[in-house]
Order: sequence, then C-alpha cells, then structure tokens
Amino acid sequence: MQVWNADSARHLLARCLFGYTRADLAKALSYPSAADFVSQELLADRPQPAPPASWVTERPVANDTMRSVRYTELTSWWLNRMLTEGTSLREKMVLFWHNHFVSDRAKVDYPQYMYQQNALFRQHVFGDFRQFTKEVSINPAMLIYLDGRQNNKNAPNENYARELMELFTMGIGNYTEADVRQAALALTGWRVDGLTAVFSKANFADVSKTLLGRTGNFTYADVVDIILSKDVVAEFICRKLYREFVYYKPNELFVGQMADVFRKASYSIRAVLQFLFTADEFYRPEYRGAKIKSPTELMIGALKGLGVAAPDLVYLGDMGRVLQQYLFYPPDVAGWPGQRDWISSNTYPARGGYSDSLINGRKSNGQTLPFRVNPLDFARSFSSSENAPLFVKDVLRALLAVDPPASREKLLLDTLLDGTVVTNWSTNTPNADARIQKFLKALMRLPEFQLT
Repeated sequence: MQVWNADSARHLLARCLFGYTRADLAKALSYPSAADFVSQELLADRPQPAPPASWVTERPVANDTMRSVRYTELTSWWLNRMLTEGTSLREKMVLFWHNHFVSDRAKVDYPQYMYQQNALFRQHVFGDFRQFTKEVSINPAMLIYLDGRQNNKNAPNENYARELMELFTMGIGNYTEADVRQAALALTGWRVDGLTAVFSKANFADVSKTLLGRTGNFTYADVVDIILSKDVVAEFICRKLYREFVYYKPNELFVGQMADVFRKASYSIRAVLQFLFTADEFYRPEYRGAKIKSPTELMIGALKGLGVAAPDLVYLGDMGRVLQQYLFYPPDVAGWPGQRDWISSNTYPARGGYSDSLINGRKSNGQTLPFRVNPLDFARSFSSSENAPLFVKDVLRALLAVDPPASREKLLLDTLLDGTVVTNWSTNTPNADARIQKFLKALMRLPEFQLT
C-alpha cells in the first residue's frame, strides 16, 4: 500500500478533482490512509444539487427563443458544481460519463434534455454500470442524439446499437454487423413525449433476435445484459478509467486486475474506483505530472489554486469553448480525445491568456472582468510571504504537480524580486502587488502548469 503523505495526497487530489485548495489537502491528510479518504470523501454519496432553474421541468416547445440563454445557465450551473465540489469525485465522474455516453447540444437542442442526462450521470456516478447503461439507453437526450426515437420495427435505425457496442461497452472487433442489426431490433419502440421516454409496443420488433450467440425476443434491457455477459466490457471500461485517471498508455496487466474487480463487484463503479485509487499502480512516480490538464481542469483548478471563490461563470463557459472543451458540446460521438489534443498553436497561448485574466482582471480583448486575484492577500495567505525564496517554493508546490528545473525556479524568483535583492523583499514595499502579479503570470504560463 502506498505511503499516505503530502505527495501522494496531492497526486490523488489533482487527478480526482478539478484542482484543489490547500484546505482540501489538509483535509485529505487528516485521514489516516488513502483508503479512508477515498471511501469517506472522494466516493461518498452526497445529496443531489438543486437544478439551475424551474425551466428544467418545462415541456419543450418548438422555436423556443430561450434555448441559448438556458444552455448558458446550465453550463454556468455545472461549472459552479465543479468549483464547489469540495473533496468529492462526483463532478469529475459526471464529466467522465458525459464524455463517454456522449450527447450534444447541437442535436439535442432543448437544454431540459441535457439537464436530465447530466442529472442521470450524477445519480449513477458511482453505482451499478449495468443499470446505468440501461437507463442511458432510453434517456430522452440519447434517444434524440443517436436516433433511437426513430428506431421502429418497420425501419430499424442502427445508430445507437452500433455506438452502444463500439464506444460505450465493447470496442471494435468484439461484435459483428449482424449483432448491430439484431440489437437495433431489440431497441425499437421508444420515442420521446415531452420530457419522458415512452415505449410503444406497436413500434417494437416483437420477433426473435440473435445477439452475440444468444437467441430470444430481446428488449433493450436484454441487449445490455447480453453485452455485459462478455468479459471484454469490464476491460473496455476499466481501460478508459485508467487513461482518464492514471496514464494515457494503459498498463494492460493492471487494467485486467481492475476488470476482475469490476466484474466480481457486479459492475459496481464505486468498487473499481476504490481499488484504483488505493493501488500502488496509481501512485507510481512516473505518472505524476504526466497528464495534460483538460481545459476544465485548467480553468477551475486555477481558480481554486488562487483562491477565487466567485468568478464570472459565463466567462468560464466562453473560455471553455475557446480552449476546445465546450461543455455539452463534445466534438463527436467519440467525445474529446484529450491529452495531447488539448494543446495546439491556438490553445496553448489561449491558456496563458486565461490565467493572465485571473491576475489582471481583464479579458484578452481588454474588457474588465468582475473579479481578479488580490495579489497581496494571496501572498499573505502563505506563512512564507516575507521570505522570497521560500515563498516561491511554497507557491510552486501549491500550484504545480511537478517541480520545475532549478533554473526555472530561479527565473521565477528573479521575476518576483524584479531587480531588488532578496533581503529587501517584503509584501509591504511599494509595487509588491505588481511584482506578485508578474510572478503569478509567469508561473501559470510554465509548461509544468499545464500538467496534472
């Protein structure tokens, strides 16, 4: 079992939350072991949050002029859930499932449906993957996005059946085209009425089907049960969890161990996550700082690290779009690929522009933001604030997942001192606030700041 100390706790928090505060780290270390913290904090059940507004229960109507405004409200609401998540893994897993069971706002043009699906992910986030998959299969957003509502006995639509096996459960090479056609028949009969999925027996293919070697008059629930009878499903899901939380190149031996735990626990998501986050494999030194932050991790994590409690959430949603992670709008049914795809000649400078904006309170176009970091308050929240070299070390440790080279640390110290000598440094000297701002901007533009 991995030693539970500040280094291991920082790694666990960085991977399981959208950034963390120093208070989060202290809370984690108040537990005697990683296993206790994981079970009692990260994976603990929490009350479901109140919805963003009453419109979530309104029956969708054609040509609703409020759709765009409501999607903005929904995005801001979710970003606030992430910012105020505390030490719970829940919102990180909601985003994981959003990027797994993909739907998007372009095709699902009513935000009520996307809110419903987001709430469904939150409800099942640590639960029974079998039941979760069954409910996703007849979720209105999914019925719209992958054309399940158009799937009927006279004109079967194979879209959901194909993605269910290819992207959601098994992966390419573990089913045939005949399996797709037969699964599509079993998934017929569902439509969307208002905010509800409704089954119409008259549109159901009430015939015998043969799927993955089994024959019967199967329904959508049978399709999920038959698929989950295959060992490859547990391996497929665990491999994806490994890539998300550990490293982009899976250790297949360990993925097999995860899959064994997943199957033996009857597809309990909580069980496999508890195993993952308490395994030595997760804490291997070479994996620390080896994952590129997603735009959402970068944005929310920067706010937490700097102590910004009340940002402009609409601005965050807009920046997510600029940084190529527009919530409720993955690029396609396969979701955001992540890792190196997050960084490009456009997004890397934009990341620096975002972190700059938190320091100077201005957007890249010069518009003023209603919030910014108070540099003196931030500095003085560290006991080392009057000792420049130690202060730089402490801030680096608080904001970076990996230590930068000594030469880079010295450059940051020189940036903070801005020409003065170490012995003259004080947060009470003239222009100390401007020096701290320059230091923080330089730190948050480091390559190491992009890593978790």
